[in-house]
Amino acid sequence: MDDLVLVGRVARAHGNRGQVIVNSDTDFPDQRFRPGEVLLVGPDLTERRIREARFQKGRPILALDGIETMNDAEALAGAELRVAQAPAESLPEGTFFHYDLIGCDVVDTHGQAIGAVTAVEGTMEMSRLVVAGARGEVLIPLVAAICMEIDVARRRIVADPPEGLLDLNERRAP
Repeated sequence: MDDLVLVGRVARAHGNRGQVIVNSDTDFPDQRFRPGEVLLVGPDLTERRIREARFQKGRPILALDGIETMNDAEALAGAELRVAQAPAESLPEGTFFHYDLIGCDVVDTHGQAIGAVTAVEGTMEMSRLVVAGARGEVLIPLVAAICMEIDVARRRIVADPPEGLLDLNERRAP
């Protein structure tokens, strides 16, 4: 599983022809969810080729090989969708793969620990880091004005959040 990348999760069935709505976990949904691409679905990593793909309100709606009925699609609810990690894909400067940021330590400009990145949410234009902090999860916008230094190799992000942002965006554990 180390060479597999999470690109989304099946939210639910859509319609009665076996289509599914996907919650995307990738910065490149147009590339990851296009006809002909192969996804590894669920804990058993079953290969499913995308037959049809369209987007509704930014979310992919997919028809997958072998999923023909609403019941088939409903059985996939919650299933993770993975792909093989492409070797050294190049990205524009200042952009990162979600999987490269997950696990990075986040510190403030004084070196004080804020926490570790557990997820990246949102679209490429409006991403935010989900950081496991001492008091619970904290959401930090992934913008250059706040995330001043991102060193994927050292697994470290230096953030300069405006005063009150960490308290405002804190999500306490239940």
